[in-house]
This record gives sequence, structure tokens and C-alpha cells, in this order.
Amino acid sequence: MDPTAQSSSSTSSSAPLDSTPTPIITPKPEDQAAILSGDLPRPVESSIDMASIAESADLTRLENVNTAQMVNNDTTQKEVIGAGAGSSMSTGKNKTMDQIRVLGEKIENSAIPEDFKKELLDRVSRLGLIRSSSGFLSSTYIMEYESTSHYVNWVTGMPWDKKSTELLDLNKARQSMDKHHYGLGPLKQRVLEYIASLMLNIKNYGDDGNIIKAPILCIVGLAGTGKTTFAQSLAEALGRQFERIPFGGMADSRVLRGQSRYFPDAEPGQIIKRLVNSKTKNPVILLDELDRVPDTARADILGVLIEILDPEQNARFTDHYIDYPFNLQNTLFIATANNVSSVATAVLDRLEIIQMPSYNDEEKIVIGRDYVLPKTMKLTGLLPEQLTVAEDVWQGLVRPLGYDPGIRGLDRLITGICRKAATKIILGEAQGVKVTNDNIKQFLPEW
Repeated sequence: MDPTAQSSSSTSSSAPLDSTPTPIITPKPEDQAAILSGDLPRPVESSIDMASIAESADLTRLENVNTAQMVNNDTTQKEVIGAGAGSSMSTGKNKTMDQIRVLGEKIENSAIPEDFKKELLDRVSRLGLIRSSSGFLSSTYIMEYESTSHYVNWVTGMPWDKKSTELLDLNKARQSMDKHHYGLGPLKQRVLEYIASLMLNIKNYGDDGNIIKAPILCIVGLAGTGKTTFAQSLAEALGRQFERIPFGGMADSRVLRGQSRYFPDAEPGQIIKRLVNSKTKNPVILLDELDRVPDTARADILGVLIEILDPEQNARFTDHYIDYPFNLQNTLFIATANNVSSVATAVLDRLEIIQMPSYNDEEKIVIGRDYVLPKTMKLTGLLPEQLTVAEDVWQGLVRPLGYDPGIRGLDRLITGICRKAATKIILGEAQGVKVTNDNIKQFLPEW
């Protein structure tokens, strides 16, 4: 065999063992300026590869600095620091290498509209270019990554195509409302009419063929009459998720509509947050206590409400943080108020007012005996056989509370009776308690 060839073969086979570092490719200075300004678009994968090259250079420089520092230390210190630094740098490299890929995969796997998805991918691509030019340890990259990842997490968490299955059964809906509420015939009838129209719409036109513009009910009544709990029962009757937005003390319209993401610590408004929390685009959202909005912010907040409640406008509701329209026509809004005199006329025009009646003595007896007492006994830890209340006692419990339009006062009385009964049982004074007219004073508070 030719010695020259043999020598060449030997040199060729040993070439991979050469420790000469691979040259690092970095963008040209004029390209870097274009990259930072966003005028030079690149695919996400290309941006990640460039970021990896620049990141490797940063890690190499860090390793050289650590090596120079360890030369001045003793052998034990060099072993400990070297092992820790090498592990830390390796872990840090793998983690940062995955950061941008995870964001890109999260966007690709979500049901975001295609035009919005392209915009997000361009933003992630720009993030990779910033990392390649500035380094993954730079404050510019860290701040941009935190802002981008926070934004992507909110956007991908929105229910773009997720809907809960409707419970389209009038009999079951009626049973669900009767289970939690006594009386309230007009309210229940109005809800049943809505469910019936929804069922007929799906039967004749299909689930997606004709979108129903959900009626916006506003339940008006005195405190303690059960407005909020009725909205919860409505959501259960429809088989939808229930969310609540309290308006009491809301001092800024940005609470509803969010703040631009270019401000520090910006977040979406309550509408988007409730949708993300429900994980469906057709929940029941309760706008609770509209009349308790402070005077200083009433005009701004009610102005946003007009867009939210108007079926012609809420099909493209735009949160300032998300900055992309979202369809709210599948969402069922229900409002409550104690008095509508302070609510703007433009808002009232978009609401269907339903009065929540006060309860008379007979209705309070039924509610206290059949609804409040069993629930309170369970919360107190009492078994059904451990506490009984005689039938003739209820009239005396309700009568002093005749001025109360709701049942909160009666609820407090029943809670006090259950707690006193629980105390007697725990102290061993009785195995079970029966409340009668003879011993009722033992269980009532001292006025």
C-alpha cells in the first residue's frame, strides 16, 4: 500500500478527533440591526438555530472564565466548582434551548385563528432573533421572553373552539330549578322559554347553522331574595359552566376590558379571565350588582357594558390585552341589581328586566324547612336524625322576621339553632335534639 495514501488515510480517520473549535457563525452587523428592528423576518426554527449558536458562544465564554478562576483554587475546590458549573451550564442550556420551542409548539397545537396564529409565531420568531443577537442572559431577552410567554399562555388558554354540551331537556331543567328554589314562577317560566327556543333552533337549523343571540336577563330585587343563587341554578339547568363578575366597587373599565400588554404587569380583563377559567366559550356569566358601580367610574364601565351586552357588537369583542376580537354571542349573560335607577338608559335598553319578588311568611316556612335547614345541618355536621324542628315552631321563627324581604335573617336563625344542637351533642347532653315551642328559647339568640 502507498505510504502516502496510508498517511492520508490515517490523517483522515483521526480528523474527527481534532479539538479545533468550530467557527461560530454570527450575523453581519447590518443584518443585526435589521433583525432587532424586525425588518428581517425569519422562520421560528431558523431563529432558534441562530440563537443556539450564539448561546453556545456565551456558554463557552462562561466556561473559560470559570476555568481561569478555578486555576487559582486548590484541587478539591476545582472539582466541586467544576462539577457544579458544568452541570448548571448544561442544564441552563437545555432549558433555554427549549423555551422558545415550547412556545411555538403551544401556539401550533392550539385552536387560535390562522391569521392570529401567524402573528404569534412571528412574535416568537422575533424573540429567537433577540436571543441570538443579545444572548440568553441579557436583560433585553429575559424581559421580552417573560412578556411573550405570559401573552402566549393567556391566548392559548382561551376557549376558541370549546363548548360545553347543552342540557336541552325542559323537564330536567325544571327539576333543577325547583331543586334549589321555591316559587319564582315568572323567572322559571322565562328560562324555560329560552331553553325551548334553543332546542327548536338546533332541531330545525343545526348546532352551528343558526346562532342564537342569548337573551340578557336582569334580575332586580331586594337584598337576600336569591338573585345570585338563581343565576347559579340557571347555569346548572342549562348544563353550562357558571362564572361571576362582581361590579361592587369596580373603579376602572380596564377591570372588564384589560390593559394594553405594553404596560408593565398588564393582564386581560374579567371577561377574558372568566372565559379562560370556564374553559368554554358558552358559560353563564353573572354581572352581579350593576347598581353598585362607583359614580367616578360609572360612565366608562357602563360604556364597556353596552358593547358586551349588545348582540350586534359582542361578536367581535376586543380585550385591550389580547388585542384580537373574540365572539361572545355564545355566552349567556345575566345581570342582577337591587335598584336600576342608577343604571344608564342605554344599558337598560339591552336588558330584559325581571322582578325578583319578596317572600311572604308561608314561602319562608317552606324555604326554611325544606331548603335551608337540610343544607345547614349538613354544613354543621348534624345527621338527619340528630335534629328535628316541630312544625308549629316555624311560624314563630318566621313571624319576627316579617320585615325581612329575603331569607338571610331566617338563615342566621337556623344556623344558630344547628350550632347549639351540635354543642349539646358534643358535650354529651343529648343524643338528638328536638326543637319545640317549649324549649325554643334555648336555641334562639338573646335579643
